[in-house]
Amino acid sequence: MLYKYFLRPILFLFSPEVVHYFFVWFGEILGRFAPGRFLSSFFYGYHGRDISKVVDGIRYKPPIILAAGFDYNGRLTEILPEVSFGGVEVGSVTARPCSGNSGKTLTRLIKTRSIIVNKGLKNDGVDEVIKRLKSKKKKKDFVVGINIAKTNDEVSADSTSAIADYFESFKKLNESRVGDYYAINISCPNAYGGETFTTPVLLEKLILKLSEIKCEKPVYVKMPINLPWADFSALLDVLDKSFVNGVIIGNLNKDYSYIKNGDTVPNKYMGGLSGAPCRELSDGLIKNTREKYGKRFTIIGVGGIMSPEDALTKFRLGADLVGLITGMIYEGPGLMKKIAKAYSLSNL
Repeated sequence: MLYKYFLRPILFLFSPEVVHYFFVWFGEILGRFAPGRFLSSFFYGYHGRDISKVVDGIRYKPPIILAAGFDYNGRLTEILPEVSFGGVEVGSVTARPCSGNSGKTLTRLIKTRSIIVNKGLKNDGVDEVIKRLKSKKKKKDFVVGINIAKTNDEVSADSTSAIADYFESFKKLNESRVGDYYAINISCPNAYGGETFTTPVLLEKLILKLSEIKCEKPVYVKMPINLPWADFSALLDVLDKSFVNGVIIGNLNKDYSYIKNGDTVPNKYMGGLSGAPCRELSDGLIKNTREKYGKRFTIIGVGGIMSPEDALTKFRLGADLVGLITGMIYEGPGLMKKIAKAYSLSNL
């Protein structure tokens, strides 16, 4: 109530970029000191019955993660456990530091309950992220996944260079043993060359190359959500024959017809839609994936979780874990605690 009716209206007077930078800065400070962690846990931590869940040998307490795209430089790993997250997906990280896209990178669509995300994979690069994560204290049972993408520049625009870019990051992460799982992001719409690996032939080449690296951690692939089921399933068929443990369903919605009346529709494509416009597409693909492939794939359900019921729906459709960002921005830091409580009262 305090957030939705007092803090959010004030925060929404500022640009989303400014608000994002502030909360990353403030969250990192809170996590650094015991009083900050205690107060965060007191107000926003889940302290009910044990709802921990083991997925691919990793324990999540609770089974809720901060999806990739918020903590893309690995700064918040010390505070997130205190606000009812069981894990974070850091990134996307790239082989080289990436300044991201120029101009406006985040645009709120309040009536649509969405944000147009056009960051362009801004991050400090895999070497710096590895160094930072090694320097931070890691709370027991808090999971740190790392999302890998190709560097957003002309050098990695073609498929051969892009594969080498993914390979370099994946190799460095495995050699450093940083991260509890790795996610291969093939579905970022805001980079040079577009979604290079959302065709079966090129995806197979990428996964085959990555399989040359010895990896003892679970590996997931972050999937697009705008593909028809037949095309989506063709990608899953490639992954079914590979070492990949599961899929993240999914990434941003690239269809602007989901923008509601009253919100300004951009004249040209300038990034994907987060939040509510992703819910229906994500849920349908989760359901179809579980029905066709059974337990072959771990599924991390991401997209459109704006309430506890949205999260429970994804679990019921077959998701093993759920991830969110935009729901937290619109509903406040208490949303994760509400989801954890609802999960504890469900029959899941």
